[in-house]
Order: sequence, then C-alpha cells, then structure tokens
Amino acid sequence: MKLNSKAKTAILIGTLCSVSYFAVYIARNILSAVSPQMLEAGISQSYLDTAASVYFYVYAIGQLINGFIGDKIKARYMISFGLVLAGICNIIYPSLAKSEVGSIVVYGMVGFFLAMIYGPMTKVVAENVEPKYVARCSMGYEFAALFGSPTAGLLAALLPMYFVFRVGGGILLFMGVVAFVCFLVLERRGFVTYGQYKPQQKGGGKIKVLFKYNIVKFCFIAIITGIVRTSVVFWLPAYMKDYLEFSESTSSLLFSVVTLAISMTTFIAVFVYERLKSMDKTILLMFSIAAVAFLAVWLVKQPIVNLICLVMAIMGSGCVASMLWCKYCPSLRDTGMVSSVTGFLDFLSYMAAGTANLVNAVAKIEWSNLILIWLGLMVFGVIIALPYDFIIGKIKAKRA
Repeated sequence: MKLNSKAKTAILIGTLCSVSYFAVYIARNILSAVSPQMLEAGISQSYLDTAASVYFYVYAIGQLINGFIGDKIKARYMISFGLVLAGICNIIYPSLAKSEVGSIVVYGMVGFFLAMIYGPMTKVVAENVEPKYVARCSMGYEFAALFGSPTAGLLAALLPMYFVFRVGGGILLFMGVVAFVCFLVLERRGFVTYGQYKPQQKGGGKIKVLFKYNIVKFCFIAIITGIVRTSVVFWLPAYMKDYLEFSESTSSLLFSVVTLAISMTTFIAVFVYERLKSMDKTILLMFSIAAVAFLAVWLVKQPIVNLICLVMAIMGSGCVASMLWCKYCPSLRDTGMVSSVTGFLDFLSYMAAGTANLVNAVAKIEWSNLILIWLGLMVFGVIIALPYDFIIGKIKAKRA
C-alpha cells in the first residue's frame, strides 16, 4: 500500500525520534541496571540514592531550561548536541568512580544534557506531523524509551560493571551524529520546518491559554506518574533483591524481563484510548487499575505474585503517563509552547522523582511503607481524574 506524504513524514520523524530516544534510555537506565553489582562490590545504597536524586534534580532543571530554549532553537541542534555531550559524560564517569563527589557531578551533567532532547523532540513531532498520526508517532519513541530499560539490564548482565557506562556513552555519541545528519536531510527536503506555530498571547496571556488546556490537572499527573515511572522503576532491582529476596543475578535477569513487559505500556495506553475515545476516561481507568494493583502488592507476600502485581501497578501509572506525553503535550501545538510546557511538566515529574529518592535515602523508609505511599499516590490520581464537570452537571440537572 502506497503511503501518503503525511504518513511518510510521520514515519520518518517518528523513527528518527524513536531511535534517538532509545539510545537515551539505554544510557539513563544503566546506573539502575548495574546497582545490584555495585552494591555487591561494596558501593553503598546511599551513594546510589544520592546519585539518582542528583540526576533527577539536574535533569528536571535541565528540562525546565532546555524546554524554553527548545521553542527557539532548531531540534537538530538541541537533540544532537544533547546526545553527544551526554555520551562524553557517560564515558568519563567510570574514570571518576573513586571520587563520590566527582562521579555524582558528572552523572548529574549527563542528566542536564539528556534534558536537551525531550521537549524539542515533542515540539518537532507536534508541529510537523498530522494530528491523527501524532499519538502513534509519540507512541514510537515512548516505547523506545521504555524498551531502553531491559536493554540496559541486558548490557549489565553481559558486561563488566563500569564498561557498561562507556558502551552507553558510545551509543549516545553515535546517535548524536546520526540525529544531526538525519535532521539536516529532513529539513532540506521539507519534512521538518520550524516557526509555523507561535504563541498568540504574551506574558500572563500564555498562562490563561494553558488554563484552558487544564494545565493544573496535568501538573499533578506529571508529579504522580513521575514518581512511579522514574523512581519506582529505579528501585526495582533493589526491591527484588532486598524485599522479595531474589539473588543478585536473578534480580538483574528479572529486571530485564519486567522492564520489557513495562515497555508495552504505551501500546496498551493508545489501544485503550482509541477504544474509549477519551483521554480523561483512559486516565481515570488506568489510575484505578494502578491503585488496586498497589493494594495487592501490599497485601500479597508471595514473591512472584507480588512482582506481577507491582508490574501491573507500574504499567497502570505508565499508561496515564503515556496519555500525558503522547496526547496532552502534542495537543498544545496551536499554543506554540509545546517544548516549554513539555519541559515544565517533565521538570515537575523529575523533581518529584528526585525528592522521592532523596526522602528514601535520608529516612530509609521500609518497603512496606513505601508501597503504601505508592498506593496513596494512585488513590490521589483517581481523585483528580474524576469527571467533576460531568458530576456537577448531573447534580445541577437533578436540582433543576
């Protein structure tokens, strides 16, 4: 079947973004994947928690800064330079392993440079892809992001602990060059253009526009899902080893299998959305499933069943996150602020994740209590996802 030009554009841009983001998520999941080996080598859990928190905070700040810059600079420069600079930092990281402060600083820099990618990537998709193809296009690189976790786990299982960082850095460097060349070709052939959508309002007017897009509701969603999709997934290897009492090798293997299952989340989210025909209904359903699953995690102690329930909970929350990034952010195309808002929401998401990691590192919360916190977050998600306009309308109708 011959593809029309708009479908071809979606495939070309979506493929480039997906492959680039796959490289990003291999690199960013390496620390989590090798954490059982690092613990076995005598590196403390507090170091890992601190490194992860610094990464999340710097990445969050980077998203905020780079998101605004991404509305003004071509995606070709933002994405390719971010990949290359992050790759260099990943390669340097093992050389500073003996210095806790130095290695954490470099790992934080990886976060800042990787934060140059997502906002501009979402903007270039939203502004150059036909709206009916945007969700599937975004789904591609969201899937690639999730698929990066099991790939990192596989590398950690096959390669020496610190060599994995250098391999991840090499992948980023390679993709940085590929992204630059490919975007240049797409621009010259007219598949990618810039500046066709600009904010209609200035200053406070921009905020008023965003309120019409329910920005406050999605800020809360970014915070809630950020903790689950980032922090909980980061803690998975330690959770399996410490709480479920699997061995180090089994934990690494299960991490690859589990994150492979989680990588299907975006497909599930889009599948459900296309049948419900409503982003709000999809979000409410998935928050509800995640809440029930986290309750089962707290109640069920059998390791395999517990892990299955935890995966279901993470996938439920992940489906909500997919609606946020694949549907809501691209829907802001007409505002001309896709990169800025995406960066801001990602900032909130990772600030929440970093805070969660830091609190856990300082307070050393027991796993059973952490599960209750995760459950509470999902219940709050259900509350904010309720169709209040519909409920209030029904109440008013009955009173009338």
